[in-house]
Amino acid sequence: MNIKYFYSALLILAFSCSPKTTIKQEDNQDKGPVSLLTIGNEDIYADEFLHILSKNRTFQNKEDLISKEEFEKNFDLFVNFKLKVKEAENEGLAEVDEFQKEFAMFKEDLIRPFLIKNSLQEGELMKAYNRMQEVVKASHILLQFPNNAGREDSVAVFRMAEKLKADAENGADFNDLAEKHSDDPSAKDNKGNLGYFTALQMVYPFEDAAFRLKPGQISEPVITEFGYHIIKLEDKKPNPGEIRVSHILVRTPSNDPVTEERVLRKVGDIYTELQKPESVWEEVCNLYSEDLGTKNSGGTLPWIAIGSVIPEFERVAFNLSEIGEISAPVKTAYGYHIIRLEDKKPIAPYEEMEEMIKSKILRDSRSTLIQSQVSAIQKSRFSFVENEQLVDSLSNIFKNKQKQQAFQLVDSMPWIENMLISVRGEEKSVKNLIDFMNADNQIVRLGKKDYFSAWYEKFVEVNLNEAEEKDLEANSKEYQLILKEYRDGILLFSLMNQKVWQKALEDSLGQVAYFEENKDKYQWNDRYQALIVKMGKESRKDAVKKFLMDKNYQDNLETRLENTFLNDDPLAFTIQNNLFEIESHPVLSRIMTNKTFQEVNIEGRTHFVVLGKKVPAGPKKFEETRGKVIQDYQEYLDKSMIASLKENYIIRVNEEEKSRIYEIVTKN
Repeated sequence: MNIKYFYSALLILAFSCSPKTTIKQEDNQDKGPVSLLTIGNEDIYADEFLHILSKNRTFQNKEDLISKEEFEKNFDLFVNFKLKVKEAENEGLAEVDEFQKEFAMFKEDLIRPFLIKNSLQEGELMKAYNRMQEVVKASHILLQFPNNAGREDSVAVFRMAEKLKADAENGADFNDLAEKHSDDPSAKDNKGNLGYFTALQMVYPFEDAAFRLKPGQISEPVITEFGYHIIKLEDKKPNPGEIRVSHILVRTPSNDPVTEERVLRKVGDIYTELQKPESVWEEVCNLYSEDLGTKNSGGTLPWIAIGSVIPEFERVAFNLSEIGEISAPVKTAYGYHIIRLEDKKPIAPYEEMEEMIKSKILRDSRSTLIQSQVSAIQKSRFSFVENEQLVDSLSNIFKNKQKQQAFQLVDSMPWIENMLISVRGEEKSVKNLIDFMNADNQIVRLGKKDYFSAWYEKFVEVNLNEAEEKDLEANSKEYQLILKEYRDGILLFSLMNQKVWQKALEDSLGQVAYFEENKDKYQWNDRYQALIVKMGKESRKDAVKKFLMDKNYQDNLETRLENTFLNDDPLAFTIQNNLFEIESHPVLSRIMTNKTFQEVNIEGRTHFVVLGKKVPAGPKKFEETRGKVIQDYQEYLDKSMIASLKENYIIRVNEEEKSRIYEIVTKN
């Protein structure tokens, strides 16, 4: 079942037409929540009715208030809706596998906005987008750890990083220090200068440190997967957005001064040629560019942003300000480029970039950081307790034994039934963890973690998530209402599909019987044979008119008309040729029925009509109106079902509570 089916069900609810309920007064009691109505033995509360009634309304403004008639209509529809849901439950539709799977899928989507993880993730998304409003220019010194580094090695690298930071702050040139000490291979050429970049272009700890600095400041040693970094912020400025450029490339062979000089003269001549008023960029590019992938398309490159191309190219490209402006030749590792600015655009709105940002965040270390924060909040909120001694024992067993041997050893331990963790007072034993690991129905990525740690963390995460879900179901009114709305909507669809929609489609005998009992509803008005020509090209109007004006309606007139005109000019006009009801037709309703040939102009389009015989009003055949019969039969089945349900279920309405809601939502 798809979400559109749910909305189809709500449309049926909104447009169903049902007889007024006979209501019984219910005494208002002060004990606990007061129900709005009761169907059978089930109490239904006003907040559910208000939730459905408040779609696209707040009732805070006068324009949102509804009339008494609208209120009564919506209340009757709500009663009908809940009757159908009650019937679906009593028929066991909520227990069917298909429903369970469908509801579980919806539930997974519906709960996301309410989760702690979602709010933290939204915060990270917005933080990344806000950072993307700026670009920063930074230099760095990287100190890597030696292979198989121990704790002493790590401390030594950290001490060296601190010394270099101190040297830089005491006046030593930062870029000279980078050239001399950095383990980044590119530092020999760029002296640690990374150029400009923005959020999501560096590993997160590096990005976070760089964006927290002010120009001229040097960071404390920052650890990443590459080692320790000392970062100096050179500049910070607004993000210029993206640009689209084209280029002409002349490649240069390495370590060949003679060829280099010849290439330099060549690119200079190309640049001079481009300054001539009569020169055409695309022609020059096609003749001289050595970028085989773009030379035939004017040298056009994809949209580029700060940090997405090599710094030498980027610097020149982003300095171009006017569309069509051409740069002087610039050298990169690929050769010499002449760059032309084709277009530019600011950074896109958050709504357009949200999915891209989310995709990148979920793939970098921020996702681990978010999960750590989620776990910490959940542990605090849901009274998490851990048996640290047992966790350590299990960790040692799995570190020192083969996996299968470890499982066998744990199975034989007397403490296998002992509490390992507790969430909201619900204890989980060592055996629960072992069963969880053996079930192997979770995706667990080890990364740098050992086997046991990865599985144990996943076990804790799953149990904490389940606790959060139970807490939402018990305490979040908004989530409860949305969950119930979708659950009831799926049940409603299942019942309607079974008893109304699909039944009406498949019950051919029922269709015919309904048609025979309601023949008076299916009548033709006066009809006429008619050929209607709608002109597509007004230039052919006179020729078509001359052809038709002396013709009578005949079966072969359409073919003759097509052969005369459309073989040579298929778009000259379109044709309708059939038996039509005059009164309801947009063209024929404007003609006189005593003339064979007529011309009608509708919204600037010429229509020619050749009128044939009149067919008097009379009954339709079943085959001629089967689609409308099925539609009416579905409506009949729906009304019959509602009437039957109202006889089978006792409906009690609390008039006091209904009046309270009425005062909130109606125009007084």
